[in-house]
Amino acid sequence: MYFNDVHIAYYIVVAIIGLIVGQIVDWANKRLPEYKKVISKDIIHEYKINFKPNYLLMIITSIIYITLVYVFGIKETLIANLDLIKYLILTPMLLCTFIIDYKLQIIPNRLNLTIFEIGLIFAFLYGLSNAAITINMLLGMLVGGGIFLLITLVGGFFYGKEAMGFGDVKLMGALGLYFGLSNIIIITLVSFLIGAILSIGLLVTKIKKSDEYIPFGPFIVIATFISMYIPFEQIKNTLMYIFTLGMYHG
Repeated sequence: MYFNDVHIAYYIVVAIIGLIVGQIVDWANKRLPEYKKVISKDIIHEYKINFKPNYLLMIITSIIYITLVYVFGIKETLIANLDLIKYLILTPMLLCTFIIDYKLQIIPNRLNLTIFEIGLIFAFLYGLSNAAITINMLLGMLVGGGIFLLITLVGGFFYGKEAMGFGDVKLMGALGLYFGLSNIIIITLVSFLIGAILSIGLLVTKIKKSDEYIPFGPFIVIATFISMYIPFEQIKNTLMYIFTLGMYHG
């Protein structure tokens, strides 16, 4: 049986991997904020003592993995599968970013650095077939981090405090290596749009107070997942329609 030209056996295998990865994400969420290594010599002993299955996170990760395989399919060569592979690897790191930043208002440097390091590897791999893709990814890194750095510096200059955390700056720079110039700009716009809508909702419902800090990392993560699943042109046209108050029709 096939779904979108992919045999059901692949979906089953990926679903199982997603369950395992989801539990690893839960473990990483406990270790990273404490500046502990996710993988260490004592991991089996310590995890055995503190093990509590996070079924919700396991199911969410598994669903994301299955849908990624459905959207991108499985191709014949490694290079052809790079989009799928990089998103499967990026997903658990994005989930860690969302949960840790939401709970603790920080994005651990080790997490951002890992996203960046793996992004560099993918930029190199893409360059093996097309150097222009690698250049585009490097530009995405510079623009993604640059936009958020500018916002942070301007906010500090005019308001005397950071408008954006440096963790967000590093995250956007790292994500630029995965998405390239055009898509990182789209992720930036979508994250601000989502941030504005959800922040208003949080304030109206009094879940957050007006003087309470609202972490921006989760909005970046949501925008990133949207960019994974929805084609660039479709997102661009939707944003243009919204920002022109319906006057833009593609």
